[in-house]
Amino acid sequence: MISEHTAGFESADKPAEDRESVRRRFWIKFKRVVAQLPFAEDLLAAYYCAFDRQTPRHVQATLLGAIAYFILPFDFIPDMLPVLGFTDDAAVLATAIRLVATHITSDHREAARTALQRGIDGAG
Repeated sequence: MISEHTAGFESADKPAEDRESVRRRFWIKFKRVVAQLPFAEDLLAAYYCAFDRQTPRHVQATLLGAIAYFILPFDFIPDMLPVLGFTDDAAVLATAIRLVATHITSDHREAARTALQRGIDGAG
């Protein structure tokens, strides 16, 4: 199933069930914590880039690693800690984005802005 937040941004090689699991878990956590994330737009742009068929595999792997760190329940710094909770997530994401910045296109950033402006309701 392709939602409005994944249309056109599909990973070419991951099995469909793996893609859906990452998507589902990403949107569940993202919706729960979006108000606390100063890096929400960057995280969404990375998400859209990671699932874009045009994105090279090594870039997808880098971004999916950062996204996995965000969605997985274990963290170096627990997300529920006020102020500090997402600093490790932000550092991992910033590092991944720095490594692959040229592959995150204006289309990925626009999709992220649009999703945030529209609100996250109905995503996932």
